[in-house]
Amino acid sequence: MLNIIKLINVKKTGIFAAGVLFGTAGLKVLSSKDAKKVYTNCTAAVLRAKDCVLNTVSSIQENAEDIYAEAQQINEERAAQEVEIEDEIEEKASFKEVEEETEE
Repeated sequence: MLNIIKLINVKKTGIFAAGVLFGTAGLKVLSSKDAKKVYTNCTAAVLRAKDCVLNTVSSIQENAEDIYAEAQQINEERAAQEVEIEDEIEEKASFKEVEEETEE
């Protein structure tokens, strides 16, 4: 029997017992009413933060859609102007050709 007691490492056994004690005390603390209030308040804060982030994201998304639509409109207007300029250049070129033919 004494041989078994000699084989037990007191330091390791003490650390294990302290861990069990702290674990049990920790469970009691974590399951207390005060702890539940803290958990509830933290969860409520996270939900408020989530709503704030979602509102910000939707606002940014709406602004991005507006910017994209305006950019498309600007590009369409530029394309139309380029077509008009090309048409004017072609008209001038054809008008010069007609003038040159009538001069000959």
